[in-house]
Amino acid sequence: MTHQTVSHPARPGLPDDPRAHVTAPTASCPVEVTLAALHGRWTTLVIREFLRGDHTFSELREALPDLSDKVLSDRLAHLTNTGILTRHRKPGWPPRVHYTLTPHGHSLGPVLQALWDWGSAAPTRHPEDG
Repeated sequence: MTHQTVSHPARPGLPDDPRAHVTAPTASCPVEVTLAALHGRWTTLVIREFLRGDHTFSELREALPDLSDKVLSDRLAHLTNTGILTRHRKPGWPPRVHYTLTPHGHSLGPVLQALWDWGSAAPTRHPEDG
């Protein structure tokens, strides 16, 4: 069995990458790219549903009943445009459209898990704390 060595930065969260030394946010920053992909309320929940399997619009509406059709349409378009989902239209009437995570989209699973873990470990804030 071959083991690959993964190089980690000396200080976690501070990558050894020239883009990490900018003095202002840039659209090419990998963190900004990730945040832009996850932007928008409901986006992480939509991605979670796709991590469970492929879906049609109707299946997503059923899985996330409080999500409006407009917001769902916007999120699907956004995730398709960012390369996280692929859209497959099947011929027939009515036409059926299936959405599938791309391999790049699947790689968001550990990202969402890390966000969950970080949020779960965060100190509980109370409204009186400000």
